[in-house]
Amino acid sequence: MDLPKDKQALPPLPSLPAPAKPSDPSANEVVAYLRRHPDFLITHPDLLSVLTPPKLERGDRVIDMQHFMVQRQRAEIAQLKSQQKSLIAVSRANLATQARVHGAVIAILAATSFEHLIQIVTIDLATLLDADVVTIAVERQGAGQGGQRARIPHQGVQILDAGVVNEVLGAEREVVLQTDIKGDARLFGDGAGLVHSAALLRIPVSAKAPAGMLCIGTRKPGKFQAGQGTELLSFLARALGITIAAWLDLPA
Repeated sequence: MDLPKDKQALPPLPSLPAPAKPSDPSANEVVAYLRRHPDFLITHPDLLSVLTPPKLERGDRVIDMQHFMVQRQRAEIAQLKSQQKSLIAVSRANLATQARVHGAVIAILAATSFEHLIQIVTIDLATLLDADVVTIAVERQGAGQGGQRARIPHQGVQILDAGVVNEVLGAEREVVLQTDIKGDARLFGDGAGLVHSAALLRIPVSAKAPAGMLCIGTRKPGKFQAGQGTELLSFLARALGITIAAWLDLPA
């Protein structure tokens, strides 16, 4: 039975050819590329973990690729582990130092008098900073310049000749770290024999105050080393300078 014209089946659509798949490079092309780029595995070391190594063979002009790959991976793993341990150790040390300095600053701010402040700095800070000796070293001033204020009758305060602070620190530096030294008796007094490493910090009190330093000494050589960060130590010295200026009513 003939269907109505509007019901007749439409002619099938012509089939379209399947899109061509990109062909993989041939083995010869891969070999030619690697010959042109002999450092390919060096710049792409991750491929060593997915490549199938050749069987171990020995003989003239035969390269033990498997041994090379294993040794390369072992060296990289050892390096990564070493870097990880160093990073963890540095992070822990930085956190410990930060906590100690913050504790020292809080103790300084909690002083109830100027004499109490000096006692905190020269006695309590040694424990708070994990040090053996902490002193304040202050240069003498001439008569009429308030020099008597610097002559505090306390064992932890060392009186220096004029110019010693710049002699030790240099005119431009605020912090000096000393690694393996004999303690300077001018700075550490009777405790100098205990000091084999030190951090010397300029105390920024006031333009009208004598130059001074906070001297932190430890019996452990290498406790302080050139190249260590000094931001926290500088913060401690600034906090101490501001507190001293406030107790002595000195202008900035």
